[in-house]
Amino acid sequence: MQIKILADGGATKPGPALSQKLGPAGINMNQVITAINDATKDFKGMKVPVEIEVNVKNKTFEIQVFSPPVSELLKQEVDVKKGSGVQKKMNIGNLSIEQIIKVAKTKMTNLLCNDLKTSVKTVIGSCVSLGILVENKPAKEIEEEIDAGKYDKEIKNEKIETSEEKLKELKEFYLKLRANQDKVLGEEKKEDDAKDAKKKKK
Repeated sequence: MQIKILADGGATKPGPALSQKLGPAGINMNQVITAINDATKDFKGMKVPVEIEVNVKNKTFEIQVFSPPVSELLKQEVDVKKGSGVQKKMNIGNLSIEQIIKVAKTKMTNLLCNDLKTSVKTVIGSCVSLGILVENKPAKEIEEEIDAGKYDKEIKNEKIETSEEKLKELKEFYLKLRANQDKVLGEEKKEDDAKDAKKKKK
């Protein structure tokens, strides 16, 4: 019997999805949870695909952990829990091309890409939907630059380390941009609230 779940890395708790399947099979739920948490402890704060292969005859089980989805890896790099929701108005972070290559290398086999460059472009696509900047630019622009060959050297050399100085610069750029975005959204909210108040008076 095979059970597939999306586990909370290192922090999965007992739930009906598992108990309804493990209970009738006579498998100790706590042992399974402990094994899952131990196997996924390096992915804390992320959702991780896990397969549990249960041998009903001899009451044993095996855990297989797969790498988290691209979106989870990107959110870990940015250190946020969720995406923007309003990507055109609000960004949630600013990553280096090296960080993108790192995620692309981690997920390459799962993405069914023929080469690292294609994998990098797939990861950039996820940055677009999450509202993540890359190299101080909207991810869409980086897609075009990758096509033009701008980052061929970094991709060819599989460069995944970002210098502390560069990370600092990316963060400073993002914080200034975020302050402006927050200001604009705050002003828009005031306008919307004022319109709502007028409607209620009528």
